[in-house]
Amino acid sequence: MPVIVVANPKGGVGKSTLATNLAGWLARQGHAVMLGDIDRQQSSRQWLALRPPQLPAIRGWDIEDERVLRPPRGTTHVVLDTPAGLTGKPFEAALKIADRLVVPLQPSLFDIQATHAFVQALRSHARADKVAMGLVGMRVKDHTHATGHLHEFVATLSLPWLADLRDTQNYVHLAARGLTLWDVAPGRVARDLQQWQPLLEWLGQ
Repeated sequence: MPVIVVANPKGGVGKSTLATNLAGWLARQGHAVMLGDIDRQQSSRQWLALRPPQLPAIRGWDIEDERVLRPPRGTTHVVLDTPAGLTGKPFEAALKIADRLVVPLQPSLFDIQATHAFVQALRSHARADKVAMGLVGMRVKDHTHATGHLHEFVATLSLPWLADLRDTQNYVHLAARGLTLWDVAPGRVARDLQQWQPLLEWLGQ
């Protein structure tokens, strides 16, 4: 069962936007997808509760009791959204099951600093050679100094740069209705779908 983990210990970098849209893409491909969150608050359930029932299904955790969280029976693909401050046991739990780990970050000094430390922790982990890792720029604005600095930083990490996702209200409006880019007419989000292609190709390798 492929498991995609979306992680960065810094809050507000776009983890949930990335995770929900990844789950939406997998569901649109016909997979039985679970979207989970290793934060026990299960914030992903708030988005799932908004999702219209006629769309390709995305399921949450099966909660057997307060301690046991399991993928629903029949699940073929898992996307895990992780909390801010990902360290210790949650960090170990995420890496233990991850096949691919996607690290979102925005073009800001604070995101760059947090991501640098996180990547170093990932590389020193015992499972580093078993998990494919890549970076995704979130809320990227073309031709700005901040974006230039972001790309300069990424070049020092020797990790694949998977996509630049632009700063657009499309993600905000879709999330408010439990939707993803793959749940609306392609013409409405054509530029965004194009930006996702390198990331999707990497996931398909």
